[in-house]
Amino acid sequence: MADREFRLHDGKKGAALAIRVTPRASKNEIHEIQSDGTVKIHLTASTAESKLNQALIEFLSQVLGIPAEKIEIVVGSNTRDKLVSVLDLDAEMVHQRILEHMA
Repeated sequence: MADREFRLHDGKKGAALAIRVTPRASKNEIHEIQSDGTVKIHLTASTAESKLNQALIEFLSQVLGIPAEKIEIVVGSNTRDKLVSVLDLDAEMVHQRILEHMA
């Protein structure tokens, strides 16, 4: 192994968000940020997986001010608890934009 040369490459840069979605709400909103950092989001979309996931991506796109193509549900596409990847924004900027939206 000592003779092997390793080459590291930069990966995509961004942030990850833990999200808990509540469907069929009266309005789309960031409800709260829990103590563990999970962002609770209420969406008007139904519980149909594809509609809820698409509504979440579109809502986050508006909140964060980035194209929907930069947002991906990495884990939890079939559940209310999701891990979402956000490209081209660091965690600090994502946090700041979420707080601004809540104000």
